[in-house]
Amino acid sequence: MKVILIGGFLGSGKTSAVLQLAKYLVGDGPVDKPRVVIIENEIGEVGIDDKVLAGAGYDVKGLFNGCVCCTMSGELVYTLQKIEKNINPAYVIMEATGVADPGGIKKVLDEGYAARLPIKICCLADASRWRRMLVPLGHIIKAQLDGAHVILINKTDLVDAAALAEVDASIKSFNGDAVVHHISALRPIDTAIWAEMA
Repeated sequence: MKVILIGGFLGSGKTSAVLQLAKYLVGDGPVDKPRVVIIENEIGEVGIDDKVLAGAGYDVKGLFNGCVCCTMSGELVYTLQKIEKNINPAYVIMEATGVADPGGIKKVLDEGYAARLPIKICCLADASRWRRMLVPLGHIIKAQLDGAHVILINKTDLVDAAALAEVDASIKSFNGDAVVHHISALRPIDTAIWAEMA
């Protein structure tokens, strides 16, 4: 069972990315489809995004009323162990809250599973709001980007080339090791990007 963590602030495009990733992992062929389970972590009691994902035909498990990187870490490990035992999917995609630290979630899972789970972190960044969010939320941005393997700069269609170059440079100053891709909500995400995560 492989775990793919999707992080990023509210409105960065996480749910759209999760849907495209799930479709990629399931594939088109009717034989040997990998089973995909999606975990939604929401702060409130009802998640809008989980309704979107479930409406698209995916098995969605909701974790509410807290963030899995801190207050709900035990529940996350327990939920994953149940999923592994009862479903044993090839992939678990987890969409974290907009303020979650994906590196912290990975640490919780590494400890709960004795580091035997393959885990990849993908973080989305909103190019159109990057500059406005950088100063007030810089410490959260740093935490989100620190452990990412892949960073998707979304909404590139809403900024000019100079602004996009500024976002690129800023993101690389937080995490120079991650693979960075430019995407736009107007177009499907290149499947080669998902191949890096799978």
